[in-house]
Amino acid sequence: MEPEPPYPFASTSSAARAFVYVLPCAGEDWLKLGFSRDPLARMQTLHARFYEFFDTELAFAIETDTVREARALETRLGRALRLHEAPAPLTVPVAAGGATEWYRGAYASLADSAESLRQQGYPLHRPLRGWIRERLIAGAELLYAWTALLDPLEIAARGAASRASAAQRRVADVLDAYRAEDIDLARWLPAPVLDWHDAASLRGPRR
Repeated sequence: MEPEPPYPFASTSSAARAFVYVLPCAGEDWLKLGFSRDPLARMQTLHARFYEFFDTELAFAIETDTVREARALETRLGRALRLHEAPAPLTVPVAAGGATEWYRGAYASLADSAESLRQQGYPLHRPLRGWIRERLIAGAELLYAWTALLDPLEIAARGAASRASAAQRRVADVLDAYRAEDIDLARWLPAPVLDWHDAASLRGPRR
């Protein structure tokens, strides 16, 4: 199983449930096939701005009852794609452990396989964007404590993204995931943090 470094939100997945995911890159005929207990956390490890790097409207995930079942299903799907194997994008960090199971020209085949599995009774989350939105909202209660990574003085100064520290950039990237889904963070975060995010966000200020 691919490594999953800590993510700022607690997983809502049960200990048994797992997913086989298909993540097409935005604007590219390139995709990642894999399995995980928490595809959202996995996407974040593959790219900090996964909501821009991957096309979440085309992405999908097949839900299984166990990790063992997901692993076997991913292996079976991957064996049929050997002629489509491709190197990982250079922007995927080596530490993410995502160097394999990248393919080109394989989306249609995987989409057909997913539909066949759905007809066999497997829950299919397609497009994955709706599932991602639900996970973000489910984890939003933890945002207040997580934004404690920010320096209070930096918040007061409303530092821009160009001079944010690595930890601050990570916070801004995660909060930008909410902005990408038009989720209003005012319900969970205080005004000073929201103002800081307006300055640090790569997606621009609140509208």
